[in-house]
Amino acid sequence: MRNAGTKILAVVRTPVGAASAALLVLLLALALFAPVLWGDRASAVDVDALQQGPTAAHLLGTDSLGRDILARVLVATRLSLLLALTATAIGVVTGTLLGTAPSVLPRWAGRLVTSVVNIAVAFPGLLLALFFAMIFGVGAKGAVLAIGLAMAPAFARLTQTLAAGIAGRDFVAAARVAGVGRIRLLLRHVLPNIAEPLVVNATIGAGMALLAFAGLSFLGIGVQAPEYDWGRLLGEGLNQIYVNPTAALAPGVAVVVAGLAFNLFGETVAGVVGARASAAPKVPASRKAKGAATVAVSTESAASDPVLVVEDLRVSFPGASGPVTPVRGVSFTVGAGESVGVVGESGSGKSLTALGVSRLIEAPGVVSAARLDFLGTPLLRASDAEARGLLGTSLALVFQDPMTSFNPTRRIGRQLAEVSEQHQGLSRGKALTRAVERLREVRVPAAERRARQYPHEFSGGMRQRAMIAMGLMGEPRLVIADEPTTALDVTVQRQVLRLLAQVRENEAGARQEGAAGVPRQGEAGAGQQGVPAALLLISHDITVVAQSCRRVLVMYAGRIVEDLPTAGLRTSARHPYTRALLAAVPALDTDRDAPLAVIPGRPPEPGQVGAGCAFAARCAFADERCRAEDPAPSDVSCGKGAHRVACWHPQGVGPEPRPAAGSGAHVDVEAAGGGA
Repeated sequence: MRNAGTKILAVVRTPVGAASAALLVLLLALALFAPVLWGDRASAVDVDALQQGPTAAHLLGTDSLGRDILARVLVATRLSLLLALTATAIGVVTGTLLGTAPSVLPRWAGRLVTSVVNIAVAFPGLLLALFFAMIFGVGAKGAVLAIGLAMAPAFARLTQTLAAGIAGRDFVAAARVAGVGRIRLLLRHVLPNIAEPLVVNATIGAGMALLAFAGLSFLGIGVQAPEYDWGRLLGEGLNQIYVNPTAALAPGVAVVVAGLAFNLFGETVAGVVGARASAAPKVPASRKAKGAATVAVSTESAASDPVLVVEDLRVSFPGASGPVTPVRGVSFTVGAGESVGVVGESGSGKSLTALGVSRLIEAPGVVSAARLDFLGTPLLRASDAEARGLLGTSLALVFQDPMTSFNPTRRIGRQLAEVSEQHQGLSRGKALTRAVERLREVRVPAAERRARQYPHEFSGGMRQRAMIAMGLMGEPRLVIADEPTTALDVTVQRQVLRLLAQVRENEAGARQEGAAGVPRQGEAGAGQQGVPAALLLISHDITVVAQSCRRVLVMYAGRIVEDLPTAGLRTSARHPYTRALLAAVPALDTDRDAPLAVIPGRPPEPGQVGAGCAFAARCAFADERCRAEDPAPSDVSCGKGAHRVACWHPQGVGPEPRPAAGSGAHVDVEAAGGGA
């Protein structure tokens, strides 16, 4: 309410906004009081004053029955506005239902609705209104339905466009993981975020509906005698335009002024909203922290008891010349309590891999795998209800940008509580209490007060803490953190990484305390009590992964090219790409006068990966075999743990000399990590 009041004040402070608002207030006052004040005068017949011009007794003259024209114009305000607003409401409600139908209906039904809307939008609105008026018949009711349904296609198209933009936001994906159904997702997360532009366009639409209704009444299709609106008065006034021009001029001016008031007010609101949106500060996504925090990681458990098993994972999307596969045959295992990092340049498929594992890739994207098991459940064969119940409680997702991961129209506490309401059956009050406890666990100060605030009232680091708290509302066995330190300064980055390590240990303690009872939902059994939650940390910064995880997966062009322990990352890395990433990170002893080391070239686009090794074009050791055959991952000797590399020419053990910085080479700042 406070935000709405602020925006209204901003609108009326502008000259156009103040003038249009004053006109709207005047119109509403006339609609309420004019029939009471001048109703009798407007209906009084005076046979001695038929079709008179303006006089002292009748300022705008009289009609063919001697009725005062000015009084009739003022009294007609109520019916004109009522019909226009009713038609607008019908158009907005019908258009919103049609625009959001593809989100809740089966895919074939959604396509059918979209096609019907596209066809209807192709016709002019007035032509549609006349078409529907002939179907519903002559009269006010038929005209209201005709104009309302004629407005619906435009609102449906607008709603579809706005809803599609919101559907791709992270907080919608988080709600799906939490098990929120389609209808509730629409009502709680999508519609509140598109309500503002819909209201603005509805205001403008009301002015257009007013003009359209006046046109139908003028043609004799709308309001019928003895009732009258401005359009009917305009039609009657034309019959005596040469005797008394004001009889037609007065209702015409009323229609124009009222239409302008609605349109100018809507345009002013749209301008204020747009100016605020463009002035909102945006944090550059490419800004990286300049250092990495050293995080104490708990002892890893053996991979023999895996939490997540992925074999030959592929994610494909339709393309102009065939399917495009950004993730090509990814295989890895995350053991109970294990911390695994995933690094690579932008476009390497890291985030898509995480989304594929979490079943968040929507049509037309296709996810396939020889095996995709989470806590022993095959996710690709599990039903939607079974997968939601498992992923919503045992999988915690920490997204890259917490500002877009939270619903900006809902309070933080309510968003966190929704997880417990959906999956643990807690009441609204108990779920909110649990949310406050989780905020307190992640060291959010004044947690009770913060739970009542909106996401924009949190700082960047505090929003990231709240995002971690949302993941802890369930009982996570696996935490997937997708770039959790993006756009955070080095101090906050260190705090967030420490927090991730601490919450994993805290979850282990919580499960240990509940070991005497029945294993909780998502638990494999009592043997897992006390084991830290597993962590899959996705990052561009290889130094963050090296200091936060025990194992690292290096991805390039949709494949894992090397899988090795982080303890041997700097001394045992064998793949040229991994060694190039390490060489591109400046060290404390780096010569400041020398050019920074770079990786020449750019990663290939997902649809342009050739038959051979994808890194061959950028690799100094590539030969004809590399360009013709794609190497499969193979085991290499490593005394620090399992080590697999996909390369025809793996390099020897030992630090690789830093490559020289050639002129014109491409520097991938994100891959370098930007800090030591």
